[in-house]
Amino acid sequence: MIIDFHTHMFPDKIAEQTISYLAEICKMPPQTDGTAEGLLKSSKKGGVDLNIALPAMTKPSQFDSMNRFCASYQQGSILSFGGIHPASDNYKEELRWLKESGFKGIKLHPDYQDMYFNDIRYKRLIEFASELGLVIVTHAGADPKSPHNVHCTPKMAREVIDEVHPKNLVLAHLGGNEMWDEVEECLVGEDVYFDTAVVLDVIDPEQFLRIVRAHGSDKILFGTDVPWRAQDAFVRKLGEFPLAEEELENIFYKNARKLLDL
Repeated sequence: MIIDFHTHMFPDKIAEQTISYLAEICKMPPQTDGTAEGLLKSSKKGGVDLNIALPAMTKPSQFDSMNRFCASYQQGSILSFGGIHPASDNYKEELRWLKESGFKGIKLHPDYQDMYFNDIRYKRLIEFASELGLVIVTHAGADPKSPHNVHCTPKMAREVIDEVHPKNLVLAHLGGNEMWDEVEECLVGEDVYFDTAVVLDVIDPEQFLRIVRAHGSDKILFGTDVPWRAQDAFVRKLGEFPLAEEELENIFYKNARKLLDL
């Protein structure tokens, strides 16, 4: 079984425009057309059984429209998390609604939400989401949107962990995209999950293995960041690392099933 814990899709009517905009920011061609159908075609090719779709809310006013779309993908091969913005005045009410509506978790993106991860508004939102039992996934480390102004550094993430003690926090991109030395200094061994989105084909293999072994394969989640990475290529890539069968099973699906209570 394979669970991709970090995928993206958009409503059909805006998918083409959104993908074109993001492709210009990322400076790379997308691997799908950005639709749910495109994601399903990709996952079939890659042998992925379940896709966790992560929305990125850029302003509080998007809550209703975004989550109506996300709520339509709560079964089958796509399980969508909910979107929420930390600047919302009604964040507790919105988090309760997401929980009561059956969402397993939420996605945060400090760069697109234009807020540093150690801002009090993130801390209070994460604390309450954790109390509700929601999984919290956040982009971590560098991002093409603001490459010289990182909104979630490993040090910021460590501050949140130390102060809030979230139960089910996932730091994408192995704890901090392109900041893995700092991840090793600040985050390895802490009670937090990392995913492998956009990491496997850029990180030094020795450093990847060192982080997995030091942090524990039971806290690493397979993720691709499709459409910005090809799922089939990442499935093969992870399999090329000299990991034990138990480690691969943890990363590919066991940790995700435990986290999602599936």
